[in-house]
Amino acid sequence: MSYIKGIGCGLLLALASYIYIRSRRRPDSRKNMKVMVSMEEFKGHPRLPKFAVPKRYDIRLKPNLTTCKFVGSVAIELKIVADTSFIVLNAAELSIDTTSVSFTYPAAHSSNSKQQVLKPLKVDVIEEDEILVLNFADTLPIGLGLLTILFQGSLNDKMRGFYISTYEHNGEKKNMAITQFKPDDARRCFPCWDEPACKATFKITLDVPSELVALSNMPIIEEKVVGDLKTVSYQESPIMSTYLVAIVVGLFDYVEHLTSDGVKVRVYCQVGKVNQGKFALDVAVRTLELYKEYFAMPYSLPKLEMVAIPDFSFGSMENYGLVTYHETTLLYDVQHSTAADKQRVVIVVAHELAHQWFGNLVTMEWWTHLWLNEGFATWVSYLAADCLFPQWRVWTQFLDDYTEGLGMDGLRVSHPIEVKINQASEIDEIIDSISYIKGASVIRMLQSYLGAACFQSRFLASGSHGDGQWIVPITLCCGSYDVRKNFLLQTNPETLDMKELMSEESNLASAWVKLNVDQTGFYRVEYDEDLEARLRNAIENKYLSATDRFGILDDSFALCMARQKSFISFLALLNAYKKELEYTVLSNLIKISYKVDRITTDAAPGSSVDSFFIELFLHSAMKLGWEPKTGESHQDAMLRGEVLTALAVFGHNLTLKEASRRFYAFLEDRNTPLLHPDIRKAVYVAVMRRVSTSNRFGYESLLRVYRETNLRQEKARILSSLTSSPDPNITLEALNFLLSSEVRTQDAVLGLAVSREGRETAWSWLKNYWEHISKTWGSGYLITHFINSIVSPFASFEKAEEIQEFFASRTNSKIARTLKQSIERVHINAYWAQGFRIELQNHLARFSERNFVVLPQKSDAKIEMLEGYCIFVL
Repeated sequence: MSYIKGIGCGLLLALASYIYIRSRRRPDSRKNMKVMVSMEEFKGHPRLPKFAVPKRYDIRLKPNLTTCKFVGSVAIELKIVADTSFIVLNAAELSIDTTSVSFTYPAAHSSNSKQQVLKPLKVDVIEEDEILVLNFADTLPIGLGLLTILFQGSLNDKMRGFYISTYEHNGEKKNMAITQFKPDDARRCFPCWDEPACKATFKITLDVPSELVALSNMPIIEEKVVGDLKTVSYQESPIMSTYLVAIVVGLFDYVEHLTSDGVKVRVYCQVGKVNQGKFALDVAVRTLELYKEYFAMPYSLPKLEMVAIPDFSFGSMENYGLVTYHETTLLYDVQHSTAADKQRVVIVVAHELAHQWFGNLVTMEWWTHLWLNEGFATWVSYLAADCLFPQWRVWTQFLDDYTEGLGMDGLRVSHPIEVKINQASEIDEIIDSISYIKGASVIRMLQSYLGAACFQSRFLASGSHGDGQWIVPITLCCGSYDVRKNFLLQTNPETLDMKELMSEESNLASAWVKLNVDQTGFYRVEYDEDLEARLRNAIENKYLSATDRFGILDDSFALCMARQKSFISFLALLNAYKKELEYTVLSNLIKISYKVDRITTDAAPGSSVDSFFIELFLHSAMKLGWEPKTGESHQDAMLRGEVLTALAVFGHNLTLKEASRRFYAFLEDRNTPLLHPDIRKAVYVAVMRRVSTSNRFGYESLLRVYRETNLRQEKARILSSLTSSPDPNITLEALNFLLSSEVRTQDAVLGLAVSREGRETAWSWLKNYWEHISKTWGSGYLITHFINSIVSPFASFEKAEEIQEFFASRTNSKIARTLKQSIERVHINAYWAQGFRIELQNHLARFSERNFVVLPQKSDAKIEMLEGYCIFVL
């Protein structure tokens, strides 16, 4: 633990130093300040002027959960640091009582007893810049003063700012009020300096219905009940950024526990779901203990509360002392949740609790540095999960995230892990796999190597050459993990004499060579045909670790997509994985199989790789079976459902039949042991693969299950299965259901991954409903899911042009980057499909020249592997 502690402290101090140095560059002295003379000069600026600095907020709010309105007041203690007759702060979607605005100086606790109250000549809300400009008659005195403002606002339904979420209690629909301020929505609840560097203390008071639970960042110090209302006052917070302020008001139950040093930890959830919070509570208590040692610093607040929210756009949010979660990332039902659900709770809770130190205690100066915040929290969440549940071997599963990061990084329209943010509206678009996963991967790479090295050049998924060179570590093994070398690749190119590693030249001639050992480096590796043949043999004979088998597969697929590796040789490599049983490797192989299936279908309509992938996955499916086995691993429990889902997608008849049998048993008895939670998604997909306009029973049955269950994870499984039908009419009906009032706003994105047969239907649906979709989801990051999920899978240049034309007049800053990335993926897919068609023609021509017989069949075209050769059967 001492080694871990050293790394944690070092990284925390490094971040603190980095942010401190950055913040010192900001002009904050009088001599560097330009005196603004007109309100017009404040328009169009991405950042607030620095002539006033907030020190303390005293906020009082009174939400009305019936009318969905709230009234409030804020008294902000400011330090005027430069000559100015203006005060400029953020405010959005608030009605300001202009007569209430005043600036009192010096502050009440000042030794100077003579106070003056100044009223602004003009109060101007500039809506497009989300700022409130106060113009005073004279230059404000340097030093402390108190700004007071009364305001009103609406509890919105956009899951941002101060908003409403709905739930049912005893059959009655009720409202709860929640805040979600990250990245820049505190300004929708109270006027403030809504930038992460503008830290201050917060004293919060709430007036709420007396029967409701009212939570905020700090413990309650006083609660007064007067009739139907109660006034709840909270302890003043330590300094923190506005985006970390949190309020939750609603009807909740809770479970609680204490850490060894007396920190009270609670999990709040809807009444009746309290047992589902016990697992997350245990994880939270153990994680706080771990991080206390890891950071060599105790948790800094007297309490930690975690709340499950029905309507929540993000998976979770690290509010200081009051962490909010989507129900699916906090609640775990022993009977109905899957092994994957359980692991997700651990990873997410560990991620958000890491932020209590790394992000909340030490905070980025501006959103440009988001990756430091999220990259570290992502990395350390896996470290925590590995410490708490070592039998899960979660670092092997980190590779799933790693691959997602490499995939995004391989786009020309990607971005560095540190990307300049100008306007606040740009922030949502960098809350992505680069900031989170690439950031975490770089930290993991540095932690593994504790040094620097460089690439030959940037890898681009399009196959084109990138510019620049980077310093990264290189590791390799030759023939054995005992024969290992680490070095810095500092020139382009650089040669390594392998004779240094192996004394016997005969061994060197046949030994396998694996670069990027255990896949800790964030780079791609390409092998020549001879080295790849040796690696295929090593894979088949299990000479390589699971992480290295994963790495070879993932790098080869990326190179194949970039047309730097032939499709035929890639299929030959896949054949080496027929007896693979490791979750991480097979899970990635399944994801790859879906992409290959879509591309080959587009490249050669009527062709199919279904039989090839069915054969590839049958061995693992037979080993795992349908029923959980006593003493089986956590990974096997997760893998079973994924393998069966793949067989259902590829149309394996026996899987479809068995899934139907189990589903009918489930409809008769919802507690039947025949439908374990780990296989429900597979069964639901299998059922939908048999649904058509003339056979709607499966679809209607799943809708009935959806309406009857109150378990959010079950609803999520169903929503993600409904669009799996090969019938476009059913797909359209399922997509329309996502827009209905029966589906919570944030859950609609779960059903956007349609079947390969439903892609055109989904694109037409997106165009037809774009105005509604943009209005409903356009204010947050969820809008990007509609574009990415529906646009990215296409594989034709004509479709890319059609997409560009449609969005030409519909693009805004919230979707611009996502749209460019999605269109680039379409181009990459189109080039890959084009290359596949050429390779197929050449391959068949060579077969013809060598007197191979291509047998005609009545069934669709298939691709089969026979003795290492790829045979196209037409």
